[in-house]
Amino acid sequence: MTSENTCLPGMSACARQFTATVSQVRLLARDTWAVRIECPVLAETILPGQFFMIRPLSGSDPLLGRPFALYDVCRDAAGQPAAVEFAFVRIGKMTTLMSHWVAGQQVSLWGPLGNGFPVADCDHLLCVAGGIGQTPFLGVAKEALGLAEFGNPPRSTPVRPSRVTLCYGVRSRPWLAGLDDFRLPGLELEIATDDGSYGLHGYVTSLLKNHLQQKKSGVHVYCCGPEPMMKATAEICAEANVPCWLSLETPMACGFGACFSCVTRVRVGENEWDYRRTCVEGPVFRADQLLLVDH
Repeated sequence: MTSENTCLPGMSACARQFTATVSQVRLLARDTWAVRIECPVLAETILPGQFFMIRPLSGSDPLLGRPFALYDVCRDAAGQPAAVEFAFVRIGKMTTLMSHWVAGQQVSLWGPLGNGFPVADCDHLLCVAGGIGQTPFLGVAKEALGLAEFGNPPRSTPVRPSRVTLCYGVRSRPWLAGLDDFRLPGLELEIATDDGSYGLHGYVTSLLKNHLQQKKSGVHVYCCGPEPMMKATAEICAEANVPCWLSLETPMACGFGACFSCVTRVRVGENEWDYRRTCVEGPVFRADQLLLVDH
């Protein structure tokens, strides 16, 4: 239950800082967990593709919070938004700590932050995810399929896609996270693994190419994952003249635009570019806005 609700200077009107309680920690895949936090105010306002920052309530190591995209909004017995869930892979000090969190533990978090994915206004919504980049697409798919509403008041979805597809790629089968969560009525789930241990043997971008070879008109693409994969997705969509949005996984320090540590390059003219803060102007950008670099 939320025990603190204070507005942070410089944040959007609906963003708040909370002290909240962990209610569930579950294993999704190898070194991959989902954490549920009881926070009704955040749960009723956050949108798919937005994120929040989180850190332990006490102590100074780690000092800074970490950004996590919304995985799902959990509802109470009356159907009201009651908790938010996020997913992560254990890769450093903070995520190692989080993998040992237990129900009843209190944490500090602030959000909702950034701009999420737009309401899907197309005939076929193709979501392309690499690694833990599948995280924002559970909410995206539920909204696009009419299975859930997000925002307060719920944002309008006058036209729903006739098809919603998630193309999900990981290195190997043990890393596939939350497959049962994505078995939604009407959602087409396609898998690719680098080693061929499950689904298509190859990159997730091959699944995208297969779809765009069959049909390009009326298709929109949402993408999240490693930057090289997102760059390849953006190039494939540009060649096919298909609108594409990318959710960047840029490291952040504050989450509300004060520190300028998460800037990314965007086009501002035919031959000009400037920096934009991923945490404020993003993390979701039109792919044709961004100047992504090769790695």
